[in-house]
Amino acid sequence: MEDENRTQAAIARSRARVLPALADGSSGSARWKAWAAETLAGASKAVTQALVTESDRRSWFNFLPVAFGLGIGAFFAADRDPLWWGPPLAAVLCAVGAWRLRARPAAFTVMLALAMAAAGLSAAHWRTERVRAPVLERVMIAKLSGFVESLEERGADMRVVVLVTRFGDLAKDATPERVRVTFRKSPLRPAEHINVTARLMPPPEAARPGGYDFARDAYFKGFGAVGSGLGIIERAPPPAPPPLMLQVNAAIDGARNDMTERIARIIGGQAGAVAAALVTGKRGLISEETNEILRGAGIYHIVSISGLHMVLAAGAIFWLARAILALMPGIALRWPLKKIAAVLAMAGATAYCVFSGSEVATERSLIMTLVMLGAIVVDRPALSMRNLAISALIVMAMEPDSVLGPSFQMSFGAVAALIAFAEWQRRRAPQAGAEPGLLARAFRTMRLALVGMLLTSLIAGAATGPFGAYHFQTFNPFGVLGNMMALPFVSLVVMPAAVVGAILYPLGLDGAAWWVMGLATEPVLAASRFVAGLGGSTQVIPAYGVAAVLCLGAALIVLTLLTTWLRFAAVLPLAAGVALAASPQRADIYIDRDGAGVAARSRTGQLAIMGRPGNFVLEQWLRADGDSRKANDSTVRSGAACDSKGCVVTLPDGATVAWSRNPETVSEDCARATMVVTPLRWDGACPALMVDRRTLDRYGSLSVRMTGQGLVASTSRTPGSPRPWTRREVTGPAALSPVPMSRPVEDDAFSTAAPD
Repeated sequence: MEDENRTQAAIARSRARVLPALADGSSGSARWKAWAAETLAGASKAVTQALVTESDRRSWFNFLPVAFGLGIGAFFAADRDPLWWGPPLAAVLCAVGAWRLRARPAAFTVMLALAMAAAGLSAAHWRTERVRAPVLERVMIAKLSGFVESLEERGADMRVVVLVTRFGDLAKDATPERVRVTFRKSPLRPAEHINVTARLMPPPEAARPGGYDFARDAYFKGFGAVGSGLGIIERAPPPAPPPLMLQVNAAIDGARNDMTERIARIIGGQAGAVAAALVTGKRGLISEETNEILRGAGIYHIVSISGLHMVLAAGAIFWLARAILALMPGIALRWPLKKIAAVLAMAGATAYCVFSGSEVATERSLIMTLVMLGAIVVDRPALSMRNLAISALIVMAMEPDSVLGPSFQMSFGAVAALIAFAEWQRRRAPQAGAEPGLLARAFRTMRLALVGMLLTSLIAGAATGPFGAYHFQTFNPFGVLGNMMALPFVSLVVMPAAVVGAILYPLGLDGAAWWVMGLATEPVLAASRFVAGLGGSTQVIPAYGVAAVLCLGAALIVLTLLTTWLRFAAVLPLAAGVALAASPQRADIYIDRDGAGVAARSRTGQLAIMGRPGNFVLEQWLRADGDSRKANDSTVRSGAACDSKGCVVTLPDGATVAWSRNPETVSEDCARATMVVTPLRWDGACPALMVDRRTLDRYGSLSVRMTGQGLVASTSRTPGSPRPWTRREVTGPAALSPVPMSRPVEDDAFSTAAPD
């Protein structure tokens, strides 16, 4: 209220000076000039006062992670790695400049922001070099030998991470260190050394330019190849003793599997599968039908161990520890129970993170929880934007690549919005009055709980919605209802029962806790089925570009990190982001990275599929187009004329796109089609626009838009710009300049512009 009062006072003083000028006998032009000058002066003074207030509240510290994250984003947006000494040198020089300019606030702020951006660039480069390992160059079928690092059952199959000791005849410096392989279910145990024939391939790159890049994620997770087992798994003596960390991780993974099996058996059904996932992080027993129900209800986040679970688990431990200690007078009267409970909650949260697999989202949530519990230990407020900023800096410094993922963006976006709302509400809280009666207090508590649950769901949903829509092209309009119906059971029964069960598990007395947990999980699934069954519970929207999500993210940052009326400046990037997201440039043609299939817009306006692209690739294309059809929908091939050798689709403007896997038909298609796509290498003449194996090896997947000037294509790689997670030392987004539709695709037709 203080800054608003100052603003009103400044405006009143401006009016006091302006009104006499308007009332005198001067000309109209002079009066309006005087009014404009005085108004501008008043506005300038109000802005200055707001900036001073922000500085007094130390709001600018909260923007340091933003600058750090921009540096990380610059690293991944670049078309090549920087020189090793460039980013650290820039960070040091900018830091020195900030120190020298500390007496000039504006210059100091700019230099400090540049120093943080350079530090973010350095952190991303250091992380990339630290995890660098060989990546398989081509598809291979050979004998795989290695240690079982972890495994997870997935229906009739199991997904196994293998620490490789040998693969075929590859040299050691070309052999991936770690691979992920799918086998038929087998009685394997972590730390066993196995031999098996496997078909491995390099981690697949983006299915479309600007889409999810599995190859990049696999690189930072340490996977040099993925594939499947083809034969019988043989247990064999290892060439050397397993590494100590492998033994530790294997013991933890084995314990996780045992607990998962016990929880699922005691509870039974899909409730048992979901309950086990909440405790151990093993989601393989959850059926795809249940996954779709949870997604449709907007509560799929409950089966991914992240901030919600960590806070609930740590909160349950904190409450239990404090309640038990309070029952001991000798301790309660002499020791700080709150701090002791916070330390125990920190230890419990750390153990929960380790036992649940220590995935990126879980580690990030642990860091946030430890920072906030640590604030209690040092007598600081636990929930504050400053603590969130510190958490974000730690997470980004440790794992800069996580900034690009939806988990980081949605988690920090939701927490920032909730903390900002809580701080705003605290500043506007009324002065304490007379103490209400017992009935009034009970009614107020109930009302605050219901309103708080509704507001929490609305605020978190609004903060995470733009990021979810950008990454998944889906929107759940009834997500607030799903969360309101399910989260009370999760918060009040499921997670406390999980904590009790985990404590009693070593004693063998955990059965009753899992039974109670299962009773509370059933209503969660029932609520999910109800919400997912409502018409339009999942809306698929066309993919929008990076510019839109950056504008929407900037609006969230301004709205949550500023505390004065300046936060309403968020309306500018918000309007720009909404405008860009509402008018995405949809591609008319998608081409698979291996040429296995093509999607082209037919005369009906929908995409028609040619060839045999993978289901994941196909669904990526459909979602990007705002098409809710599934990969197994028979209508996805409507509009394509196909025979055993290839297919042809006629676009709405009459142009034709042909896909062929036969050399004989390629020649025919070149003579009559506008564009020809083939997984073969084509060296013959072709008057049409040719996309063959050579083009795909250089540029990866392509998306093409029809314009008045011709075809404009975007690619997922930039030739000659190697990044460690891409094959053949090519990477990054690129675009085809508008070219005549009859011109072949040539190297000089490509530019370095990013895809829309």
